Amino acid sequence: MRRTTGHYATDSVTGETVRAFIPDPLPPDPPLELQAEDQDLLERTNRALGELVGAIPVLDIPLLTYMYVRKEAVLSSQIEGTQSSLADLLLHETEGNPGVPIDDVEEVVAYVSAMEEGLRRIQDGFPISNRLIRDIHRTLLSTGRGREKQPGEFRRSQNWIGGTRPGNAHYVPPPPEKVEDCMSELERFIHDMPKRTSPILKSALTHVQFESIHPFLDGNGRIGRLLTTLILCSEGVLPGPVLYLSLYFKQNRARYYALLDQVRTDGDWESWVRFFLQGVSETSLKAVAAANEIRTLIARDQERLSALKRVSGSSLSIHRILCASPILSIREAAEKSGLAFQTAMTTLDRLTGIGITRELTGRQRDRRYAYSAYLEILNSGTEPLNA
Repeated sequence: MRRTTGHYATDSVTGETVRAFIPDPLPPDPPLELQAEDQDLLERTNRALGELVGAIPVLDIPLLTYMYVRKEAVLSSQIEGTQSSLADLLLHETEGNPGVPIDDVEEVVAYVSAMEEGLRRIQDGFPISNRLIRDIHRTLLSTGRGREKQPGEFRRSQNWIGGTRPGNAHYVPPPPEKVEDCMSELERFIHDMPKRTSPILKSALTHVQFESIHPFLDGNGRIGRLLTTLILCSEGVLPGPVLYLSLYFKQNRARYYALLDQVRTDGDWESWVRFFLQGVSETSLKAVAAANEIRTLIARDQERLSALKRVSGSSLSIHRILCASPILSIREAAEKSGLAFQTAMTTLDRLTGIGITRELTGRQRDRRYAYSAYLEILNSGTEPLNA
């Protein structure tokens, strides 16, 4: 169905006249036309989310959210062009040397911090609001590239997507003087005004609207994807950030961007909603499969280590730490386990000898060990995109 989703304002930017798009407030008018097959897809998506929620007690939820947040951070940042992998991030967090430029890793670290801040504030009862969005944006741009682009502030100048200037841009968002009003309307929609919207549809519609407004000079894509997780958690759909939806967006990047455009040009909300629901469904089931694989791996390795008898205690102790930090230095292993440095080193070497860990540096000093099979499960889909 073709509908109008906004209007254009003619503005003079850098000496040339451009047409900036101003989106209409949500929800869409006329309302979404979801066909019978769309309703079936919505039900399948809800079931997939239910399976994901059901799989969470299988593992310690802090462990699962710790790793899935980092996977989402890597994937969302890769969509924006960073080359950092999950292993690069984990190495950086253990004070190791990542294999990519430090700015790439710092962007991912900042995304993790922004996600954790948003979730903590929501758990403390703070609503999703423009204040919260600005605060997590400030955290997102606290390190890495973009630090000079007004962190935590809605833009006061015109931005654009594609092209070298607004006049030849692929898309020009609202003029800066319209941003505050557009974001206020979006905040109202998130708060179910003028009417209640189901959480999954709310997160789908909010994502497009935020991208259309593009309220910041940098970091809009990452904040827009982060909002999806925050909405689903604040609405009680997810107990934690265990849905790394950026995997689906990354794997379908061309269609992802095309459908965002299609909403603005053709008013085609329905195609976007189908794409979004399919992504939530597929990613939920992949997250369930990963959780089950990790559970099986951990149980199998615990059984192997229990059979070591005399040295099983220290081996199981280090193994438990590796489950939470799958890249580990000897010093960290000793500190977190309470074992002597030499005992921690001997234990990690023992785990390497039986194929549970792998030494990464090839050095005699400052060695780091990876829980290889565990990382392989988590790494699925996080290979950097070619620029």
